Amino acid sequence: MSGVNKVILVGHLGKDPEIRYLEGNVSVASFPLATSETFSKDGKRIEQTEWHNIVLWRGLADVAGKYLSKGKLVYIEGKLRTRSYEDKEGIRRYTTEIVAESFNLLGRRSDFEPQNSQGSSTATSTTEAEKEQSVDFTENDDNDGLPF
Repeated sequence: MSGVNKVILVGHLGKDPEIRYLEGNVSVASFPLATSETFSKDGKRIEQTEWHNIVLWRGLADVAGKYLSKGKLVYIEGKLRTRSYEDKEGIRRYTTEIVAESFNLLGRRSDFEPQNSQGSSTATSTTEAEKEQSVDFTENDDNDGLPF
């Protein structure tokens, strides 16, 4: 039996996606995602935040660059990937990332509309059915998120 490597996260972007282009014009986007949970300890409400490094490839990276920005609430599905690299001093380092396979924007319809110069939504009214919306983006190729 083969293993399962599946990650599901709902959180807020810590900063705007950083888009890079590799050899062959392969696009890759990366950003930190914050997930928080609350619990009670000694009668006090404690909030604990975890930070996750998110990586998106190719078309999904391009879509992320267009629609995602700091503070947006997003649902992400992907898999864990650990890789190694050498830092500036030549020391081997390891990092674990979530390679996203799909993401959904979460929130109100106004969260996805262009902003006018005053920073408010350009929409004039919102019906009850329009208040909550999810926009789904899924990678449609069968690679494993690697550029090769």
